[in-house]
Amino acid sequence: MSILSARGKLLPHLTAVIIFIIVTLLYFSPVLDNKALLTNDTTVFKGISREIVEFREEYDEEPLWTNSLFSGMPAYLISTQFTGNLVKPLYNLLRSPGIPVAPMILLMVGFYILLLSFRVNPWLAIAGAIAYGFSTYLFTLFAAGHNTKIMALSYAAPLIASIVYSYRRNRLMGSALTALFLSIEIIANHLQITYYLFLTLLIFGIVELADSIKKHTLPDFLKTTFALLVAAILALAVNFASLYTTWEYSKYSIRGKSELTSQLDDKTTGLDKSYATDYSYGIDETLTLLIPNMKGGASIPFSRDSEVVKVLRQNNFGQYATQFRQYWGNQPQTSGPRYVGAIVFLLFIMGTVLIKGPDKWWLLSATILAILLAWGKNFMFLTNLFLDYFPGYNKFRAVTTILVIAEFCFPLLAILTLDKIFKNEVNKQDLIKALKIGVGATGGILLLFILFPGIAGPFLSPAETDLPDWLKNALISDRKDMLMADALKSFALVLAAGLIIYVAYFKKFQIRYAIGLIAFLVLIDMWTVGKRYLNNDNFIRKPDLLNNLSATLADNYIHQDTSQYRVLNLSVYNPFADGTTSYQHQSIGGYHGAKIRRYQDLIENSISRDVTMLSNSLNSVTSIDQLEDVFKPLNSLNMLNTRYIIINPANQPLVNPDALGNAWFVHSYILAENADQELSKVNNINPAVETVVDQRFADLITESTYKVDSLDNIKLVSYKPNELIYYYSATDSQFAVFSEIYYPEGWNAYLDGQPVDHFRANYVLRAMILPEGSHTVTFRFEPDSYKLGNKVSLAGSVSLILLFLGSMYISLRRKKDN
Repeated sequence: MSILSARGKLLPHLTAVIIFIIVTLLYFSPVLDNKALLTNDTTVFKGISREIVEFREEYDEEPLWTNSLFSGMPAYLISTQFTGNLVKPLYNLLRSPGIPVAPMILLMVGFYILLLSFRVNPWLAIAGAIAYGFSTYLFTLFAAGHNTKIMALSYAAPLIASIVYSYRRNRLMGSALTALFLSIEIIANHLQITYYLFLTLLIFGIVELADSIKKHTLPDFLKTTFALLVAAILALAVNFASLYTTWEYSKYSIRGKSELTSQLDDKTTGLDKSYATDYSYGIDETLTLLIPNMKGGASIPFSRDSEVVKVLRQNNFGQYATQFRQYWGNQPQTSGPRYVGAIVFLLFIMGTVLIKGPDKWWLLSATILAILLAWGKNFMFLTNLFLDYFPGYNKFRAVTTILVIAEFCFPLLAILTLDKIFKNEVNKQDLIKALKIGVGATGGILLLFILFPGIAGPFLSPAETDLPDWLKNALISDRKDMLMADALKSFALVLAAGLIIYVAYFKKFQIRYAIGLIAFLVLIDMWTVGKRYLNNDNFIRKPDLLNNLSATLADNYIHQDTSQYRVLNLSVYNPFADGTTSYQHQSIGGYHGAKIRRYQDLIENSISRDVTMLSNSLNSVTSIDQLEDVFKPLNSLNMLNTRYIIINPANQPLVNPDALGNAWFVHSYILAENADQELSKVNNINPAVETVVDQRFADLITESTYKVDSLDNIKLVSYKPNELIYYYSATDSQFAVFSEIYYPEGWNAYLDGQPVDHFRANYVLRAMILPEGSHTVTFRFEPDSYKLGNKVSLAGSVSLILLFLGSMYISLRRKKDN
């Protein structure tokens, strides 16, 4: 009998996992044909991480620095193995089925576990897990290749489930699970998602505290909170190496405070306000939670049978059809809406009526806060408050990302509501009231847009207002049709769900059939919308994944040069948002969300100026002889040793004869009083013979000027990303400038093996005063944060494993005794 009972309890859980695997493989069916997702971010990652991976394979160690992008930056911001973290193998195992299969299954399994922690009917929990896993935003993340963000979201639900379990069922086991899942959550390495998860948990904790005071259970609350704090400390210790190195670097990245004093009203201690809020959700755009095409969906071209394409062809402008996009909202562009599903939206509204107690309040509060903060520059009062005063908030870009909180809370409250209804924990009057409010409010909004779509707005972006009327009318017509079609579909789903709930409640329809039917409707709804943004066309054969990174004629020409140099690729749309060049060369551009702050300053004030000057000069050049003087005024490109410029990948690159090489001696220097002066002077010196130095380093400079003999020389004789060895010969002491990025946290300099000082020059480069004679100069990247971090991570990992095993043992003993 006990065996049958155990089988009965396991059946829904096994069924859930099987269903999650089946729907995942059906949706991502191309993976069964050995195909993989072709995404921009995945391609970028392969490009910027190639040097790191190849060094690791060759030397069986971590380089910790790479010169592949932005002239050099720490490698642990891209791809580094932290040896002290013993939980990472578990993370790798769970991820082993690959993207997108692994995270999709984990998303649903995690949400299923969360719903079980709230004691939801397991069969209904399956429906809830599908509703969450098939959220439209998640498909846009898959399509873009935001893999770390997806993996971080995968562990959000089980982490919250562990905390709920701690407070409401088993403090010891819940805390051990919290330590484990928080460790894995941080390993996923998307601190923005983890930060928003913390905000959600903070709201949960405040509401739970208020409820414990009300119920006179404050001592239990405090004990559990203390246990969870210990669990959090252990999780942080497990990931101390990655967190410590990231924190150390953040002070020097664009996430840290700028030393420049211009535009102070736009500055924070992290990102500039304009940069952080560039992607802000429009206030009316919030209705995409209910109507996916409320603002046109995504920044993708119109279909061939659209009015826009038809009229363009009729007017002989068909070649410009791809330049017009469906999306017309406030954001610069978007890969898709934040649709949570019409049925989920209805149930959420009903939940605000039917659910009583803390669960309603923390879920509702978190949802409202997320929506208000996602408005960003459209609601600057609250945005400024968080950017200026809430610790860490200003470190993250794209405020719309915080909507992941709402997209989590909507299905959770929705399923809690449905579970309460189907368990007959709601009286007739309350149900009728909730149905009237839910269907009335949700259906009423949808009906308004069906009957009067013009109230949604002009259906034109600001950039489209000057277009000819025939084209504007076509744009408006297509966008109205898209809005009305989605509103009509959502309206039908709301009515169908309301009817199913009503007849099931009054026993005219079995609950299990009602659960199955609602799950089916949710799946069909979310599936069809998701396919707009991620479908079989997003997959290609695995052998073709690296086609975009294959060497071109220009690349092969450059590869003949076996020395060290940098490349500027002007054939890509934006060299400073491009990771493909880094796959073949050391690039002065690249793609990363946290480049070095001073390098970004140099891009904005010097490199971009040089690129513009170069482009203008090339446009006016009529003969090869005129190229001789083109490169001389390009100070930043020359001092970064930019030897090759790719104009057309199918042709030979331009060779810059004025690139200053890996290192050189200068005659004189200019002391700058502050960062503003230092940066401005970089454009006005001749970097071949003089340099700019911050006055903070004045004590390290021994002479007022330096004599450079024609026989004096310095050259790079050995290159590794984490070790550079130079040999020089000089008749007098010299002021040497190196075309390497200055980063004080880890780069150490040695003269003939003995430690020596080096300092910053030309705003971003390294410099050193060298004695006369023939000597060897070595730079090694030896960050103490990495060494210390791995020791702490190892200690934290061992402690976590012991805690988890001990908690399991005690829990099993207690269960046996009971």
